[in-house]
Amino acid sequence: MLVWKPEYSIGIYLIDKQHKYLFEIINSAFELLKDDLSVDKYDGITLTIQDLYQYAKYHLVTEEKYMISINYKEYSSHKADHDNFILYLNKINLEQVEEDSQKHIKDILSFLLNWLLDHILLKDKLIK
Repeated sequence: MLVWKPEYSIGIYLIDKQHKYLFEIINSAFELLKDDLSVDKYDGITLTIQDLYQYAKYHLVTEEKYMISINYKEYSSHKADHDNFILYLNKINLEQVEEDSQKHIKDILSFLLNWLLDHILLKDKLIK
């Protein structure tokens, strides 16, 4: 489970609020992983991935607009990170997920946790 901590705050209210919602989406994937009563987790995974994809696109555009508005010098490399994140989500093969949902939930969660925390702590903290 991913718990929001004060050190994750970048000090920009809207972006912090959106990051918190991304944590909620990731936590819903954790719940799927822990759900031992559900044998077929495919529908839940699919919905979680769709929710994450749609909200991530919305959030990343918000961040990018903010960076442009303040003439952020590292905009290009930051946007490239965003683009790579969306590319990862686009490459998730739902047929493979259906074959071994438990493994794929773990793989997706591992990527999301590492990417989101690193991105917030190492990249987003520099925006101002």
